[in-house]
Amino acid sequence: MTTNLIGTFALGGELEVNRLGFGAMRITGDGIWGPPKDKANAIKLLKHVVESGVNFIDTADSYGPNVSEELIAEALHPYPAGLVIATKGGLTRGGPTQWAPDCRPERIRECCESSLRRLKLDRIDLYQLHRIDARVPFEDQMGVLKDLQDEGKIWHIGLSEIGVDELARAQKQVRIVSVQNKYNLADRAAEKLLDVCGQQQIAFLPWAPLGSGNLAKPGGRLDNIAKEHKAEAGQIALAWLLQRSPVMLPIPGTSSIAHFDDNMGALELDLDEEDYKALAAA
Repeated sequence: MTTNLIGTFALGGELEVNRLGFGAMRITGDGIWGPPKDKANAIKLLKHVVESGVNFIDTADSYGPNVSEELIAEALHPYPAGLVIATKGGLTRGGPTQWAPDCRPERIRECCESSLRRLKLDRIDLYQLHRIDARVPFEDQMGVLKDLQDEGKIWHIGLSEIGVDELARAQKQVRIVSVQNKYNLADRAAEKLLDVCGQQQIAFLPWAPLGSGNLAKPGGRLDNIAKEHKAEAGQIALAWLLQRSPVMLPIPGTSSIAHFDDNMGALELDLDEEDYKALAAA
């Protein structure tokens, strides 16, 4: 199975990736804390992801922390040609399920340089600010990203969990090529932002594309359409996202090879207009 059925998107007009990627958050331990229970399986999964045609992996230094990046390097370095690894910085971890922003310029610089070492990269293709830190001047946060870009440590810049106004404000200082906000069939609060990204050819990476698994549960609202397509609810949810906008790059994550393969089944689905509208209205 390959991902060429739904086409590609060129990040920043330069980095061409298949539109169904992989989110590497859940290859860590419970609460996104510590190592996975089965490290060998995590390594096997990452190799399988790339072998299946996925060439866009999204991670962050806070996943573990550090664990996700370390596993990616162990499993995949030296990286195959065309593989794009995006990572993020700007969150600190106090324990399982605990997240807090710290986007002081010196902290972002430390995050980026540490990610470079863990991932064994000379340059990060896409570096994303995990959250805007309200305690730090906005211009300082964008400024350090621009400095890291000018120094050749990162190629492209992305932002996560922002609004339309923040995107416009950021673009006055730096070129933003991707936005990562929560978005799925049941939570479309970022609709306006998605439309702006479509107009400006900015990649939109929806986190929680399956509603943290809720949309994929049996007996849910997607089941009827899924049964008509002889598919699973999660596949329908992903197929809808892919049809929603050509700038949409879903990055469903999992720790299971079988679940990953199920997600990839979304590539074989083509929702007709009636199904698409029914899902949108649900």
